[in-house]
Parts: sequence; C-alpha cells; structure tokens
Amino acid sequence: MTTKEEMNSIQNTAKVAGVLYLVIAVLAGFVHFYVPGKLIVSGDAGTTATNILASQGLFRMSIASELVILLSEIVLSVLLYVLLKPVNKTLSLIAAVSRLAMTTIHGVNLLNHIIVLLVLGGAGYLTVFQPNQLHALVTLFLDSYSYGYTIGIVFFTLHTFTLAYLIFKSGYFPKILGVLFMIAALGYLIDGFSHVLIANYKTGPVYLALPIAIAEIAFPLWLLIKGVNVDEWEKRALESASLVPMSMG
Repeated sequence: MTTKEEMNSIQNTAKVAGVLYLVIAVLAGFVHFYVPGKLIVSGDAGTTATNILASQGLFRMSIASELVILLSEIVLSVLLYVLLKPVNKTLSLIAAVSRLAMTTIHGVNLLNHIIVLLVLGGAGYLTVFQPNQLHALVTLFLDSYSYGYTIGIVFFTLHTFTLAYLIFKSGYFPKILGVLFMIAALGYLIDGFSHVLIANYKTGPVYLALPIAIAEIAFPLWLLIKGVNVDEWEKRALESASLVPMSMG
C-alpha cells in the first residue's frame, strides 16, 4: 500500500504542477498580450520601434518573464510525467518530450527579441542603416518571433493531444478535463497550421481560444484544489509496475 509519505509526495507534486501552470498562464498573458498591446502597432514600424525605445524596461521585463516561463515549463514537463506515467509511460514520455521540444524552440526564438534590443541599441556597426531601415529590421524580427512561437506551438499540440488522452484514461483525474484538453488541442492544431498555411493570418477566432483558456485554467485549479485521487493513482501505478518484466537472476 502507499505510505502516507508517498501520498503526500504525489499530492505535493500535483500542487506544485498547478502552481507552475498558473505562473505560466499569468506570465504568458503579460508576455503575449499585455506587452504587445502596449508596444506593437500593426503596420507601423516607426511607431512600434519608438514605443519599444521609450519602454525598454517593459520590453526587457517581457523577455525576463518569458525566461521564467521557459524554466517553469522544464519543471512542469517532468512533474506531469511523474503524475501521468502510471497510465502509460511511453505516452507520458512523448508528452514530456514534445513539451520540452516546444520549450527549446521558444528559448531559441527569444533571441529575436534580444536582436530587437540590439538593433535599437545604437551600436556603431548599425550606423550604416537609415532609421526607417532599422525600424523595418525591428518589425522583421518581431514577425520572426511570432512565427517562431507558432512553430513551438505545433509541438505543443502533440503534447496537448497526448495529455488529453492520459488525463481521460487516468481514472484519477476527471474525464471532462481530458475532453477539454482534446478540444484545446484541436484549437492549437488549427491555429498553429493556419499561421503557416494562410497568408496574413493573425489569430484564431474566439471559439478556438475559449476551450484552450478553459482547459489551461481548469486543470491547474483542479491540481491545486483537489490534487490526485491517490487510491486510483496507486492502483494504476501498481498495474503499471506489474507489466514490467522481472529481471533475470
């Protein structure tokens, strides 16, 4: 039977995962909605560059916040693997690796925002460019960041589909959470590939965004408030362990 210490451990794992989920959600709102809304003016490279120059602190805070997101994603990927491996170790590993792949892509993609700061920083080697050319370069790297983020989300789609299945089949999380994540995964899939396949595609309609928001909020709240059904988690863990071939003496 599971000891009290082990029960507390898996519940603590669930709660930490819930906290990280919410940290990521809050910071992602700041990085991907609040800051662009304040600084980026669509179709106006000059005003966008001027806004970033005037609010470099806010732009740098956005970069720092995304670094916190990426570090949180690494830890969360491992915690979700621990929580869901009793259902299926292989699929749990796929979910973890695909989320880490997204994190890696987003980490490299963040260089685009660093380059924006370099372009606007007035380095001597940039004096060969006219101001309007520098502004165009800023827009280029901001657009590159947007596409890089989308590529990462395509890998996140694989994570979300797998996560949805694992939650639905777990027995220690409500099936409705798995259903919500399956709908969210379809939203990520449609939105992600639309950015690549449709010219001038900006963002998905509300009927795609709403299920994503509900799933990404409902699951961490469940982890924080309810946690894991420990009896069912133990049952699945024992079943999983019994499937591992015994080593030869």
